[in-house]
Amino acid sequence: MKMEQEEGAKFKKELVSKLLYFHFKDQKTKVSSDAVIIMCEMLKIFVIEAAARTARQASNEDSKTGDIDHFEKVLPQLLLDF
Repeated sequence: MKMEQEEGAKFKKELVSKLLYFHFKDQKTKVSSDAVIIMCEMLKIFVIEAAARTARQASNEDSKTGDIDHFEKVLPQLLLDF
């Protein structure tokens, strides 16, 4: 039985790399390609988890769609978890 892996949206490595470099104060700081790949995966997991928690919050409030209010309610705990 062949297992199919679901392919979703991805963060571009170039974008994540630029965002990391904007954060650093020392322009001599280097980021390895492995670190960029890991950050891309972390961002993907963060976004998926944020969407799932937002949907769960909306469901708990008997809403059919999640909106910014639901997201704002789950954001503090989400940030603490990451």
